[in-house]
Amino acid sequence: MCVRCRSAQLLCGKPVCPILVKYHAFERSLPMVGGHELSGSSPPGVFVGRYGYPKVSFGPLLSAEHGSTELLDSPEDWVGRSVSEVVGFRTSLVRGTSPIRVTDAEKPIRLLEDLQLLGIAAESAESEATFRRPPRGHLSLSDSTPPFGPSAPIERFRLDVRRVDPRLDRATSDTAANARVAVGELYGRGVRVSRIQRAFSVGTLGRRGRRRLVPTRWSITAVDDLLSKQNLERVRSLPELSEIRVHRLTALDNRWLIVLLPGAYRYESIEAWYPNTLWNPSTTRLVIMGDHEGHDGRTTYASIGGCYYAARLATSEALLTAQRQAGVVVLREVHPGEILPLGVWNVREYVRAAMARPPERCASLAELGEVIRSTFAIPLERWLAASAVLHEARTQRRLDDWLESATPERAPLAS
Repeated sequence: MCVRCRSAQLLCGKPVCPILVKYHAFERSLPMVGGHELSGSSPPGVFVGRYGYPKVSFGPLLSAEHGSTELLDSPEDWVGRSVSEVVGFRTSLVRGTSPIRVTDAEKPIRLLEDLQLLGIAAESAESEATFRRPPRGHLSLSDSTPPFGPSAPIERFRLDVRRVDPRLDRATSDTAANARVAVGELYGRGVRVSRIQRAFSVGTLGRRGRRRLVPTRWSITAVDDLLSKQNLERVRSLPELSEIRVHRLTALDNRWLIVLLPGAYRYESIEAWYPNTLWNPSTTRLVIMGDHEGHDGRTTYASIGGCYYAARLATSEALLTAQRQAGVVVLREVHPGEILPLGVWNVREYVRAAMARPPERCASLAELGEVIRSTFAIPLERWLAASAVLHEARTQRRLDDWLESATPERAPLAS
């Protein structure tokens, strides 16, 4: 249940997630901002909350450092960094908060105007903020968004944006294009996914009369979903892959294995959480969860949440690069070193990193089974029992098989 919930739904019925409560002990090590004022540079960064929707809390993410602080809010640059480094980046950011209705994106107050400008900035922006009280040290933990540090209600805010991204500025000015089209065009022009998500969140994209603030958690998954769907519209018309390819990566005590299978596009993402890992507090029981979709995609929200869509975006990009469609299976084995939720960027960027590596090739499903055995500590049989796509590959004959031989023999995946 904890793996399914990940603190988002409070399925246990408790008012706060008991798993995250113990991690708030990290607050003691966070720097406290002693005064009511803060002068420094925003990465640029903004945050829109989801509690109380459609009336939410929003505000800038601010650093006490001056100069370039872009690394503090650029997930694409965090691959290879340790958990402590990423947490250090984020806890150095102070979040100013103010209430607002999401529909106010069309007629923004001054603070929202500043944040919408910050959302399309091309580089770090100097800022000054006055808070109603000194920001309190608090580590915000979420499996969907990166962590961030102290927060306080914001009273006054001054911003100096020297340069905006012309691609984002153009999309903001286009009030005839809907958000789906704007997101796709920005991606096609090479704008980073994290920057598209930020602009989407602060309500700068979409048609006039339809623009809304979007909670940061939702905007991240929405953009991953939209972009991967657009990629897959092209992938489905590509030639089919004719061999089994495997990409492997180990990072942050996660073991990744991405399998590309011959044939038409289908997709599956499976996560296995060891005992005593973040979302599996059991001391003895292993938890495996996953979701899949066929050639035409899915119409319901994946039970494993934003990670599903983040990995789907990364693998769809790889298929376009290879100019092939294929069956895709993303296997993730999470070990106890996964001590904090870092956000779905962790999935998107590390799957991207795995897909950028040269693939291993398997001559048969039996050989693929040996690769899975050698990669993971969890027995092969557990993965096979959890996987719909691998089950189909083992049992469903393709027309090519019948053309190759009158009495073909199918090599088993598990021996």
